[in-house]
Amino acid sequence: MLFRSWEQAPAGTGVGVAHWPDVARVVDHVGVEHLLVTRHALVRQVLTDPTTFRPDNALDAVTPMPVAALRVLAAHRFRLPPTLANNGGASHPAIRALIAEALHPTRVAAQRDWLATLVRQRVAGLSAALDTGAPVDLHAGLAADLPLLVLARLVDLPDAPLAAVKEFARAALELFWAPLDADRQQALAAEVGRFHRLLREFAATGDGLVAALRTAGHPPDVVVGALFFLLVAGQETTSQFLTLLLHRLTGEPAVLAGLRDGSVDVADVVEEGLRLEPPIVTWRRVAAVDTTLGGTVVPAGTSVVLWLAGAGRDPAVVQSPDEFRPGQRGSRRHLAFGAGVHRCVGDQLARMEATTLVREAAPLLSGVRVLRPPHYPDNLTFRMPDAFVVRR
Repeated sequence: MLFRSWEQAPAGTGVGVAHWPDVARVVDHVGVEHLLVTRHALVRQVLTDPTTFRPDNALDAVTPMPVAALRVLAAHRFRLPPTLANNGGASHPAIRALIAEALHPTRVAAQRDWLATLVRQRVAGLSAALDTGAPVDLHAGLAADLPLLVLARLVDLPDAPLAAVKEFARAALELFWAPLDADRQQALAAEVGRFHRLLREFAATGDGLVAALRTAGHPPDVVVGALFFLLVAGQETTSQFLTLLLHRLTGEPAVLAGLRDGSVDVADVVEEGLRLEPPIVTWRRVAAVDTTLGGTVVPAGTSVVLWLAGAGRDPAVVQSPDEFRPGQRGSRRHLAFGAGVHRCVGDQLARMEATTLVREAAPLLSGVRVLRPPHYPDNLTFRMPDAFVVRR
């Protein structure tokens, strides 16, 4: 269950979210016990109490790294100091403020027309291919790189090929959040380490956000950490969500019909997608003190896994928790972007990208047949969809 937490329950049990305990003790693949929190109110309680439940473990490797992998990372001078998601210290507000300025809603909105034009062009090409009877990959051909292209227009990024950035981001998600064997860890450590070296070089000379962080006096490791986080949370999670949402919509003909005739609001579709198909399905906190949660004793040092995907299906919050019903009561109360002082700083950027994609690409989805649904590897936190192949 711990590594398939985007599902309602372990495969074949028939147990839905409504029947899960509010708080459950689970053991992972290396024998570490975690407290899995499923209820919306309790998940939100933890996220909004950074004093009792600290973010220090947010980026810890789920599979402890062997010495060989650590040596590879050390050779590349890899470090991830507390910067954003894992920063419960005094430096967090100032770092977050600079990134929030770079991703200000006004700057994000200014990218909408450019993005719509790009998506329209891609949709036209994919539609022409479908008209010939050919299969098309909507992940690679439409969604995978869009958020990275937008992010590059908002903040100056390292001069690296798009494919290299995407490979690095996916490697980082696997290295830190997947169950792995030692050989795979070492290979991923080499890939992540090589790109981290590039980020370190860029942090010393880059413009835009990087320059703003340097000017504010943040040390090089913090600048690199901010870049590292942006290249994962600032684009990879959104591209995953775009693919998840496209896949979901192919199975929702009534929603597609409503989008065509204007009876369904695009923004409501995106919010319902975030509730039911969040790309980040769990997040972690660590108990800083002895406490209780939902009547359960939580000793200091306990790893707390917050089931964001389950919270979005909580029947105490959502009228029809398992149905895709845009605009229904509770739809927008999801926790896909977290809550509290660490709430995703790029939430408006992700929403803009998703609403633009749905508005422009929805007609493409009508009448298609899924030949290959996305594959989702075992991962504690991220869905990481790959190819999504359809044919008309």
